[in-house]
Amino acid sequence: MRLTTSSKSIGSKWIGRKWRPRLATVVVAILILVMSLPLVGLFFFRLYENQLIRQTEAELIAQGAAIAAIYAQEVRDAGISPEKLGVAMPLANGTTSRGANLDSPYRPIEPQLDLASDYVLQTRPVGIPATVDPAFAAIGARLAGILDATQKTTLAGFRLLDPRGVVIAGRDEIGQSLAEVEEVREALAGRYASALRLRIPNQPPPPLYSVSRGTRVRVFVALPVAVDGKVAGVVFVSRTPNNIIKHLYGERGKVTAAAIAILGGTLLIGLVFLRTVSRPIYALIDRTQRIAAGERSAIRPLDHHGTREMAELSAAFLDMAERLQARSDAIQTFATHVSHELKSPLTAIQGAAELLRDSGSGMADEERRRFSDNIVTDAGRLNLLVRRLLDLARAENLAPSGESTSVGAALALLPVDTRLAVEVEAGGDLALRISSENAAIVLANLIDNSARHGAILISITAASASGRVSVLVSDDGAGISPSNQARIFEPFFTTRRSTGGTGMGLGIVLALLKAHDGTIRLVDSERGTRFEITLPVA
Repeated sequence: MRLTTSSKSIGSKWIGRKWRPRLATVVVAILILVMSLPLVGLFFFRLYENQLIRQTEAELIAQGAAIAAIYAQEVRDAGISPEKLGVAMPLANGTTSRGANLDSPYRPIEPQLDLASDYVLQTRPVGIPATVDPAFAAIGARLAGILDATQKTTLAGFRLLDPRGVVIAGRDEIGQSLAEVEEVREALAGRYASALRLRIPNQPPPPLYSVSRGTRVRVFVALPVAVDGKVAGVVFVSRTPNNIIKHLYGERGKVTAAAIAILGGTLLIGLVFLRTVSRPIYALIDRTQRIAAGERSAIRPLDHHGTREMAELSAAFLDMAERLQARSDAIQTFATHVSHELKSPLTAIQGAAELLRDSGSGMADEERRRFSDNIVTDAGRLNLLVRRLLDLARAENLAPSGESTSVGAALALLPVDTRLAVEVEAGGDLALRISSENAAIVLANLIDNSARHGAILISITAASASGRVSVLVSDDGAGISPSNQARIFEPFFTTRRSTGGTGMGLGIVLALLKAHDGTIRLVDSERGTRFEITLPVA
């Protein structure tokens, strides 16, 4: 079978001229997208920055809790009267505002800031000048050194406030009230508070830091200090969270290893896809083009299939190509046989007609009748060949009807032939998945062949096994010579052409059985001819 440029243009017409990306382009785009997902989560969803802010809040809570414990002890040691303390710590069904039971020795405070959802407040308001209680001022003076030493290590800003929100320790803001700051106001009421505020940078940040939102905020934490169930003051702590770029640079070894792992994994995925999918597809495309160009040697399995699905696709494609090639060869052979079979009677008819036309007036009546009889005989043979060709075409394109029959029912449809006796020895009532009419056509052709080869008796035996019925049709005729046994199913092959045989009877039988998922073959027999037919059980 050879497909020309016209067939290729038909395929192009169905596909169209719309631009479509190559498979390799799609794969590369997907791999790049997958490889960029960590960066998307890192910079656009702020997952890493948010983790740094939560980490900073947790550290400030821990540092503030330590300072609060020291401050509370100082208040107790100073003997400050309860009247000078603040409001009572709020209670809710025996629990604090953070949900910790007052009877429990543990009252954890969990970080609650979220860079993605929390509103970033403006820079912290400046303090308002206020009067400091001498008792609290003395405590602040004693703790100032501790705050300064702690700040040098943690880089956090500490402000220690009295119950009225006035700074009693904390650099140059001593004596200023921060009671109007939102998170301080919450802490003075006995509730923990934290906030994100815009930071005031001491110097311009490096340009690379501009990609991180976390570099422009500062975390503020306000912890109330409880003494005898009242607010004795507030530890106000703040710090800028670690910059994501700086933090990643500090972890550059791990980041580099992770980047190499991601890149290596992506390349490995690409190589696996190339070997298991892309390469077999391109090989199959090349094989298709070679088969379309008429290269018979291209109808063979691919050297590498990659995946089970690709192997099945290749096998299905090659099976289709083999069937089309076999069909093309069969059509070519069939056309040759048809032209040969039709040419002989046509030539004889034409020659006899020309003789009658040119010399008919001078012929004797007997000779003229002989030529006329030849024309009628050859015309009859042509008519018979055409009918048999139509029968063969119908048999090859027959679709199974789903009907069922038995050997006995099919024989009942045949006319009584006085030349042969047909005996059903066993299995005459087994159900076959074929219609009665088609089964009758099969048996009629076999019986006619037996009769024309001198048979007198035909015996039929049927038996079922594994969902199929085997039907043996035997006769006592002259049999088939070994030299002709391999050709009996070839179209137009016959040993009785002189008596009107067309050589298409067994071809029609074979086509009918194939259409019903059946087979027929010649089997050895001590006498005569024996055919074995197999059909599915109804």
